[in-house]
Amino acid sequence: MSTNLQLRPASRRTLAAKPGRIRGGETVTSNSEKLDVSPLEKVRNAIFPIYGKQEVTKFLLIGSIKFFIIMALTLTRDTKDTLVVTQCGAEAIAFLKIYGVLPAATAFIAGYSKASNVLGKKTLFYFTAIPFFLFFIFFDLFLHPNAERLQPSLVAVQSFLPGDSTTGGMEVMAKIFANWTSALFYILAEIYSSVSVGLLFWQFANDVVPIDQAKRFYPLFAQMGGLAPVIAGQYVVWFASKAENLGSSLHRLTAAVTFSGVMICVLYHLTSSFIERTESYAQKTESSLDGQDGKKEKMSIAESAKFLASSQYLRLIATLVLGYGLSINFTEIIWKSLVKKQYPDPLDYQRFMGNFSSAVGLATCIVIFFGVHVIRLLGWRVGAMATPGIMAVLAIPFFGCIILGLDNLDRLKWAVILGTIQSLLSKTSKYALFDPTTQMAYIPLDQESKVKGKAAIDVLGSRIGKSGGSLIQQGLVFGFGDIISAAPIVGMVFYSVLLVWIQAASKLGVLFHAQTEMKKASDAERKKK
Repeated sequence: MSTNLQLRPASRRTLAAKPGRIRGGETVTSNSEKLDVSPLEKVRNAIFPIYGKQEVTKFLLIGSIKFFIIMALTLTRDTKDTLVVTQCGAEAIAFLKIYGVLPAATAFIAGYSKASNVLGKKTLFYFTAIPFFLFFIFFDLFLHPNAERLQPSLVAVQSFLPGDSTTGGMEVMAKIFANWTSALFYILAEIYSSVSVGLLFWQFANDVVPIDQAKRFYPLFAQMGGLAPVIAGQYVVWFASKAENLGSSLHRLTAAVTFSGVMICVLYHLTSSFIERTESYAQKTESSLDGQDGKKEKMSIAESAKFLASSQYLRLIATLVLGYGLSINFTEIIWKSLVKKQYPDPLDYQRFMGNFSSAVGLATCIVIFFGVHVIRLLGWRVGAMATPGIMAVLAIPFFGCIILGLDNLDRLKWAVILGTIQSLLSKTSKYALFDPTTQMAYIPLDQESKVKGKAAIDVLGSRIGKSGGSLIQQGLVFGFGDIISAAPIVGMVFYSVLLVWIQAASKLGVLFHAQTEMKKASDAERKKK
């Protein structure tokens, strides 16, 4: 692209008069071609800076994939929390993330790394996504209805475990073994939460959305994805939680999850076909999408970890992901433990979490509606540092309320409210700012770093972050008896992690700018040839 061209939001009149397209369907006009736009068009440019039929279609197709991915993620997340928290207690989450989720994530990343060497991207997408939905169906139709026959009784487990398994950490372990089917659902749903957004959606989006489009597309992807929790949460509140029992509720949830899985696969096929047919660089990416991009270097899981450690850029991205995983885990388990105290019945708990999911989605949409230009106007660095800053401020009253004591119902009610607000706005800033900025950071990287480095960070990295927080909290459960009593220690570690996270985001902002400029120069040089 010549240097005298400037990317800018263009009116429909400009697009019609001076059609032009660069990579990704981006429309360009020279400075001499700028036309005045009406106030209405300026509002439209601020709210929805997507231009031309081709670009709008591309955005809606890719955004719809994220919508249904988040729809399934929300439904399975609310289900796993309902099952585990009400049956085993919120403290069980810390144990499951260490002894269940982390080994499963390690096995997944090893299998995914090998599969990426032999499968084309389209096949890899289906190969990764479909097994999760098959398991959710299997759980609903076989595991949960036969749980009493498949699971040992709590008394039998407690008699088998060494020491006193009726209190503290050993009691939590006993409940997990006695409810292993629900624990298995939790593990698979946790892996899906990382795989679905981190690999299935962003891996594809980063391949087909160039940097200049990403600055406009990615914040709006978050807004489109934010609609999914609103709908999914209200589906839980007004339909699933109104069932006669938890089994019937699970049938209704699984039906919606299965529909979402089908739509994800259909939309991925339609989007890939549309981009290959319409984009000017389709010939360049088509072989990559079909897996015909030449011989790939095979890497073991150990080599992948070494590859990740050798790159400062990837290490900083990993620090951001680890920082979020650790910090959100510290506050969530305490909050969910308080929610269970207030809503001990599974359907009541499910209804509360459904409303919470809807609130997260609605708040995300509102934040993006008013702050869609934060990344574009204030820069990547500010967007990346916003989430830890918000979490730091909001956690102060939450921890303060717990430390003062929960010796009466009013204090418990306020702790739940403050924890809900803290968790709500933390997740909102994560979806609206953390996810877009973190995923944009991968775009200037080479293909190998995107595939192998991203897989290690998004799946294994995020799991280590959450499991690391769980390991600390597990030790506190053994030491203090329950996680609420250990709140002061949790708060100290929480703020230490946030400090490291903010420092890493600041350093990565400098490197991201440099990598972006290098990529633009390289693309310009390649086009001249």
